[in-house]
Amino acid sequence: MVKVISLSEEAYKRLKSVKENKSFSEVIIEFVPLKRKRDIMELFGVFKENAGEWKEIEKKIYEDRRKFKLRTYKI
Repeated sequence: MVKVISLSEEAYKRLKSVKENKSFSEVIIEFVPLKRKRDIMELFGVFKENAGEWKEIEKKIYEDRRKFKLRTYKI
């Protein structure tokens, strides 16, 4: 199935400059990866460098939770 799309002049020039002997479709498929769901384990250890900072944030969250009081209303 063929679809018609519009490109800005700049986008067309850039696409054409990398095209060489390929079709525009081939170039787009090559450069635009399929969207995929990320595995949660890819994020493992990502905050390791800032562990101290995250501990302070966690501490502040728990302090704020302890201070929080629910309001009660009589109807």
